[in-house]
Order: sequence, then C-alpha cells, then structure tokens
Amino acid sequence: MAMKIPHVLDCKVKSCSYNKDATCHTMAITIGQGSDPMCDTFTHLPICGGVKEAKTFVGACKMSDCSHNKNLECSAEGVHVAMKHNQPDCLTFLKR
Repeated sequence: MAMKIPHVLDCKVKSCSYNKDATCHTMAITIGQGSDPMCDTFTHLPICGGVKEAKTFVGACKMSDCSHNKNLECSAEGVHVAMKHNQPDCLTFLKR
C-alpha cells in the first residue's frame, strides 16, 4: 500500500526564511535533530526563500521514537510547526 506524504499544515516560525504568512514555502522539510523534533530545514537568512506556490511536504523524519514515524517517514495526516523551547519544532510529534 502506498504511503501518503503529509503536508505542513501551518508554520508559526516567523523568523524562518521559508515562512510567509504562517505558511512554509519550501518543497519539503526534514524533521529531527538529535533527540528533538526540530524542523531541520529551518534557516534564518536576510532573504526570503522557497517557492510561492509550493505546498510543503514532510520529506523525512529522523524521530524514530515518534508514533507517526514509519521507517523514518512521517505517517501523520499533516504536521504543525511552531517555536517550542526557542527552536522550531514539529508540534505533531507524539512520543511512542
């Protein structure tokens, strides 16, 4: 059975270069940095990046202890990203 690739439903990380109006505009993000469900695609540069028409997908998830993680891919319907503990985190992360 084919796996449906989840979308980034919203992103509240205003300081990210890919964010415009609470929407991520890169093609795909990667979640997970060490033991944190951080958006590893986050970047803070003085320019706006991404593609205006992009509907952002979750390309990979390195959080093997998340209940949505299946073989390092996200199986959630969609994800929410926002600042948590001063870093951009996947709020959909649910520890097994």
